[in-house]
Amino acid sequence: MARTGYFATVIVAVIAASGLSACGGDARSGRSGALTVFAAASLTGAFTEIGEAFMEENPDVEVTFNFAASSELVTQITEGAPADVFASADRRNMDQLVEAERNDGEPAVFATNSLAIILEPGNPQEITGLADLADPDLIVVSCDPAVPIGAYTEEVLGNAGVDAEFDSFEEDVKAIVTKVTAGEADAGIVYATDVTAAGDDAAGVEIPADVNITAEYPIVAVADAPNGDGAGAWIGLVAGDAGQEILATYGFGSP
Repeated sequence: MARTGYFATVIVAVIAASGLSACGGDARSGRSGALTVFAAASLTGAFTEIGEAFMEENPDVEVTFNFAASSELVTQITEGAPADVFASADRRNMDQLVEAERNDGEPAVFATNSLAIILEPGNPQEITGLADLADPDLIVVSCDPAVPIGAYTEEVLGNAGVDAEFDSFEEDVKAIVTKVTAGEADAGIVYATDVTAAGDDAAGVEIPADVNITAEYPIVAVADAPNGDGAGAWIGLVAGDAGQEILATYGFGSP
């Protein structure tokens, strides 16, 4: 039965509800079948590694992912796509899932992030900050504000008083990264974790804390999940010490 209460603030409650320890849970629980995780595109690297850890602990469970913009994932779930877990890059899209009564339990924030400017390797345009993104000669890309990174970008630029024109709106944050690293755009605003993950394929410029934002990532089991037991176990692993350690290696902060 879906509940419409707001976000749980104590992650320990999620771990307890899933029946797992803080370190990730019972390695031989007897769980089996498929587990489908719908997750924000910025979680691709971290969740893929967490998935490997989950399947090592639960060898009879096959984890599959659907990584995309949180807005697209909510649409898919509310239109009936089978999913066990939803992890969003913002509260707004999780709110939409809750309002549609497609959640099973209280969403809980499990990670945080911030924004950074991503640039071509070597920063050939010599971009030093947000103000430079207003240069009409630059090719700057973003996402539609319905997508979390697009909304966060609008907020950060508004905080900084910068009026930037975007040359295209990409489908999700990974598409922004791809366009910049492929040399098809000069710059974009992405999550700080995306700049880190790009490594030598990109350069980055930090956004000052006084105009930056803290992106909060909530997670919840989906109502009528085909694998409800597995969904609880997944959330417990993500929220526990083992999952938090993996998320930290990708640059995510703790809730």
